[in-house]
Amino acid sequence: MTDAQETAADSSLRTTGGGPPDDVEPAPTPLLEPRDGIPPVIADDASLAEVIAAFAAGSGPVAVDAERASGYRYGQRAYLVQLRREGAGSALIDPVACPDLSGLGEAVAGAEWVLHAATQDLPCLREIGMIPTSLFDTELAGRLAGFPRVGLGAMVESVLGFVLEKGHSAVDWSTRPLPEPWLRYAALDVELLVDLRDALEKELDRQGKLDWARQEFDAIAQAEPAPPRKDPWRRTSGMHKVRRRRQMAVVRELWETRDRIAQRRDISPGKVLGDAAIVEAALAVPANLHALAALNGFGHRMGRRQLEQWQAAVDRAKALPDTELPQPGQPVTGPPPPRAWADKDPAAAARLSAARAAVSALAERLNMPQENLITPDTVRRVCWEPPKTPDAESVGAALTACGARPWQVELVTPALVTALSVKAV
Repeated sequence: MTDAQETAADSSLRTTGGGPPDDVEPAPTPLLEPRDGIPPVIADDASLAEVIAAFAAGSGPVAVDAERASGYRYGQRAYLVQLRREGAGSALIDPVACPDLSGLGEAVAGAEWVLHAATQDLPCLREIGMIPTSLFDTELAGRLAGFPRVGLGAMVESVLGFVLEKGHSAVDWSTRPLPEPWLRYAALDVELLVDLRDALEKELDRQGKLDWARQEFDAIAQAEPAPPRKDPWRRTSGMHKVRRRRQMAVVRELWETRDRIAQRRDISPGKVLGDAAIVEAALAVPANLHALAALNGFGHRMGRRQLEQWQAAVDRAKALPDTELPQPGQPVTGPPPPRAWADKDPAAAARLSAARAAVSALAERLNMPQENLITPDTVRRVCWEPPKTPDAESVGAALTACGARPWQVELVTPALVTALSVKAV
């Protein structure tokens, strides 16, 4: 980090939330430029081998980022991978041309990976063979440190004093060749990531939160891949309007038909048919093509062949016997929705209210979001089925069983012990 960056970082970190005091006019921030220019995109095995050798010989943490084509392509695969390491410089890699990056992952396996919002990028990186053993998440670090804005651009500006151009985050990264402005943007995403990591580590240490952050980072690195969602069609936007089982069957048939088409054509499902159209058809259960074409989302721009495939899906749902219709709601594996607690279990509702207030107050004192102090789901589970004797040992064990880290257990247990003793009025 340069002297100017150190000065900007130290100045910003001395203020609450990483910003300047209200009575100080902020200095203009310079626009960041890639230190080594825009690196060429690696798209062949020979060039990849050179990058692997360079990064294996580098030193220190490795900044890692990935760009997807959400909203344009099916799934969440990576279409560009960016890395930077001391002694190796920056690299931009095309994972479509080089789909197996396990060799690169192995070359930097012993290094700490620095990512911003790691849980967003790790699934697509895992698909191409890049799996970290240790990491530092600059977004999560910012949350724990109490920064009010934790986007990468905001963090780089408030902590390091540089402005990142953030105009291409939502573009179609499956485009080939990638335009130069996009590549410049991609290279800048890893340009100062290690510098940001170093500054945030100092701030977390100053606040006494560094061990907490390390526990969180370890949990992310060691987490198993999420299992496939059960009945993903139930997450259709607007699904709450669909009440009858036959209508739910229409949603399911249309969703699954759309998903097959989107996967075959490798485009975002929303570009095939919108969720609003699926719900509209489910509520109407159209009898024929004419009725379907009159619904929103199935207008004049849709050809007859497309209409026929959607009507066929509706007809399949209409033909199902009652025994094969989906059941309302999803199988509940945890507590009911909090809004139902007052009727189902007033004592649990009182415990939850007290627990939420206690957690909120503790999070405010620690200057961090409540959900990072302890997940709302964990609080609900412990309040719904509390230990028979809610003492520190039993409550701590309950929190641990829900996946809470040691630092969370230590901080939250006293508050929950008190909350779990609250009686319903």
